[in-house]
Amino acid sequence: MKIVIPGGSGHIGTILARAFHARGDQVVVLSRNPAAARWRVAAWDATTVGKWTQYIDGADVVINLAGRSVNCRYNQKNKEAIMQSRVASTRAVGSAIRESARPPGVWLQASTATFYAHRFDAPNDEYTGVPGGAEPRLPAAWRFSVDVVRAWEMAVTASNVPQTRTVLMRSAMTMSPDRGGVFDVLLGLVRRGLGGRAGNGRQYVSWIHDDDFVRAVDFLIARDDISGPVNLASPHPLPNAEFMRELRRAWGARIGLPAPRWVLVLGAVVMGTETELVLKSRRVVPGVLQRSGFEFHFPAWGEAARDLVKRWRLMRQ
Repeated sequence: MKIVIPGGSGHIGTILARAFHARGDQVVVLSRNPAAARWRVAAWDATTVGKWTQYIDGADVVINLAGRSVNCRYNQKNKEAIMQSRVASTRAVGSAIRESARPPGVWLQASTATFYAHRFDAPNDEYTGVPGGAEPRLPAAWRFSVDVVRAWEMAVTASNVPQTRTVLMRSAMTMSPDRGGVFDVLLGLVRRGLGGRAGNGRQYVSWIHDDDFVRAVDFLIARDDISGPVNLASPHPLPNAEFMRELRRAWGARIGLPAPRWVLVLGAVVMGTETELVLKSRRVVPGVLQRSGFEFHFPAWGEAARDLVKRWRLMRQ
């Protein structure tokens, strides 16, 4: 297959490109800052239609991952950059697909499980999940994140690409042993004795093992009957306190200092990020994938954490 990945030079794009390239697919990553890789990397500006559209025309699959990192403070400048980078790049990809002589069969568009409400009472799937943004006493930064998802997904719907199936990948945190990924960061806390619960530890953590993430993407490519929003998440989210306890157990750490909410608020300011990333309860489950027959290799966090720790150690030997 010919697979084009706009915005694929980051953590998630590298996971996908590496897996597709290893099995012999023709992979093209579109990047604003092209760098040498084992697969082809071509330049684009993530905003306007240009020469890069030649890679879209005739491709089998497009997986758009473009968008500025949300790991920052939500000041006005950063909020505008986050919103614009997602909406503008999605519109550009949609225009390229619409204008192709041979449009791709499927467009998988990155989205996020942050779309769903901060809740503890029940899981959010694609059928009965509660959209976020209207919860009482919701921090403004958390409401902004939901607004971004709505605009992001709306840009796909408005693209009008009738010959191309579209899938909105509402992904949870993808766990891989790669440097700089979320698992690497969390394990770093555990290794330094800081891997205790965040806040009161009740907030749910939704996650997906990188092997299952790649397999789920393959599944969505192959299944012509699936379109629209799809949650890419393990079927078993768990409270933060349990999540960190299982990670400590996988590493072999006996204790982990907890981080009270006030420490997280202060730390977020110092580190230039937002507490939403660790305090919002993302209780998200993969309704579409499970109803469609997808089987997870790593449905439970304990087993997934042990595998990831083992691979993390092997990669750094």
